[in-house]
Order: sequence, then C-alpha cells, then structure tokens
Amino acid sequence: MKGKEMDYFTALYDVAKVINASLEPARVLDEIVRCVTETMRVKACSLRLLDAREKKLELGAAFGLSETYLHKGPIMVEESGLDRKALKGKTIWLKDAQTNRDFQYGSKARAEGIKSVLVVPLLLEKKAVGVLRVYTDQVREFQDREVRFLEAVANLSAIALDNARMHRTLQYRCDLMAAHKNRIDDN
Repeated sequence: MKGKEMDYFTALYDVAKVINASLEPARVLDEIVRCVTETMRVKACSLRLLDAREKKLELGAAFGLSETYLHKGPIMVEESGLDRKALKGKTIWLKDAQTNRDFQYGSKARAEGIKSVLVVPLLLEKKAVGVLRVYTDQVREFQDREVRFLEAVANLSAIALDNARMHRTLQYRCDLMAAHKNRIDDN
C-alpha cells in the first residue's frame, strides 16, 4: 500500500457507528461499501445478498461501479465458482478477474477495468447470507490486516442486516397487535 498507512481500527469503528445509527438497511449498506472503498483505497466495493431460494446473489449496495456493470446480468451461485466458495465460508482472492474461470463475468470485468477481487462471506451464525467484494483496477495482493478488516466489516454487515430483519418483524407484530386492539375497542 502506498502513502500513509490506513487506520483500520478507526475505519472499523466508523462502520460500527453507521450500523448502530440506523435500522434502514439500504442506508447502512450504502455507507458500508463507501467506507470500505475509501478505507482500502480500492476501485469499488459491492455487497450482495443471497436470495430466499439461495440460487442468486442480489445487489444490496455498491460504490465505485458503473451502472452498466451493475446491470450486467444476474450473479447465479451455480455459475460463479468465486461465490460458491465464498458462500461456504471462505475468503477468496482472485489475482485477475478478467481471466479467472471462477469469475462469472470476466469480459464485463475487463470492460469495467477490474483486475483483482477479494470476496468475503457475510456469515450469520456460521451460515453465509451474502458476500462482500472489493475490486481493484490493478493486480493487488491484499495484506493480512486488509483481509481481516474486510472480514470484520462483513460480519458487522451480517449482524446489521439481521437486526434490521428482526426490527421489521417486531414492528409488523406490533402493528398487528395494535390493529387487533383497535378492532376490539371498536366493538
């Protein structure tokens, strides 16, 4: 890494503050990918979530990627060796996404100027619920502290998503109980 060394502890603290400040998943995820991109000094970052059928990874948030690249096509788990491995709980590094067979859209990566990709799973109780990816525009080997930072952010992201899901469930139940109480009071 060139220039001033990043303070990953401070960056992780900033991510935790963002997660703690809101139960709105879209806002939190947007801030996470922006923070990761800036902290790691990479081209881009994306966070994808496994769909209910566990067949596809749907975009949760991205920073630094073009609209064309984001709409290149679905990320099918069966067709993406990279994501299949990550969803098994492994951190995966691709030296060159443009030529690696495990990367589903190599030609699109070339057009976007993506070279190296680092992918970590979002784990919730040892079950992968998505992936967090960083993309570089040059071949880059990531240092251990960068990998640990990204893994920590992925774990915090999974917790934030689960908290938002539980909050929505609780809100829905409260709304149902209030509606039921209003019907009883009206009778």
